[in-house]
Amino acid sequence: MIQSEVSSKNPIRLLYSGESFKEEALPRLEQTFFLHQEPTIEDCINYLKDQSLFNLPDVIVMEVDDKVKSFEFIRSIKKDPLLKGLVIVLLSKSADPEIREMAMKHKVNDLYVSPVPLEDLCERIIFLVKFKLIKPQMADLAKIDVTYKIPIYKRIFDIVSSGMVLLVLSPFLLIVAIIIAIESKGPIIFKSKRVGTGYQVFDFYKFRSMRANASNELQALSNELNQYDKSETGATTFVKLKNDPRITKFGHFIRKYSIDELPQLLNVFFGDMSVVGNRPLPLYEAEMLTSNEWSMRFLGPAGLTGLWQVSRRGKADMSERERKKLDNFYAQNYSFWLDFKIILQTFPAVVQKEQV
Repeated sequence: MIQSEVSSKNPIRLLYSGESFKEEALPRLEQTFFLHQEPTIEDCINYLKDQSLFNLPDVIVMEVDDKVKSFEFIRSIKKDPLLKGLVIVLLSKSADPEIREMAMKHKVNDLYVSPVPLEDLCERIIFLVKFKLIKPQMADLAKIDVTYKIPIYKRIFDIVSSGMVLLVLSPFLLIVAIIIAIESKGPIIFKSKRVGTGYQVFDFYKFRSMRANASNELQALSNELNQYDKSETGATTFVKLKNDPRITKFGHFIRKYSIDELPQLLNVFFGDMSVVGNRPLPLYEAEMLTSNEWSMRFLGPAGLTGLWQVSRRGKADMSERERKKLDNFYAQNYSFWLDFKIILQTFPAVVQKEQV
């Protein structure tokens, strides 16, 4: 009887710290995992010091009773080469924005607020541990053999169309560049690393629409202003801000009419992207989409416009799962006629109704 109970447990080793949730949480966690409980953070520190490399827990589930002590403990874990790979899940008594912001800053794996959905918590812990074991680093992803090759008709269309548009719009692009330079300090072209077909990394170009060093403010602002729905997992992969306060006055104008995207015609001309495809992602987003379910989006072309832009962009009820499904659908089903249809639908979608 005892042997059957032990064998039914998930082999994950879990360390639990706290007293407030233990009556409701510990029985379910102990039923699912190999559980060890310590009442305080100090006790956790002493417990971890006594463990060998082979006995360390896989996961720490910790109640946030004292913000200072809790996040000091997390910082110490992140600095320790033997502990920094541990999955950390926090439990909070209330939806405190400061706790959420600090959890994001310290790269905590997840945060749950009372009342804690115990079934979801157990499933999430199992997923996080499995993901940690299989998650490749971007350096490894870049070595993946790219089996996708752009069809010749698509590449010819990309070169001809992007080259002609760049030539015709060059006086207009020069005027936009001058206004950006006059309005605020900083580079005219914003360049960032993006991940496209086959997880290949390239420089992605846009007209700068934000004040200088805006990227440093993203983490704090994403808590309250992120467009994507977090209801599925309590966390989200994609980040896109509503009414982003970092955008300049002229930046609002060029974003509204998608003028800031025009330098990506250079990416199309050079072959980093196609006119139509799935949007290339920032590195931190691409690293989160390496499961079999979602890696399909990277086996199609990266694009200037795509199925997501013309069907769901700017809608407040859009979830990240919906966007992933659209990306996967395009990668599996793109064709000349689908591209043509998307291009025609792009023109009315150029003027955005929401500030996203």
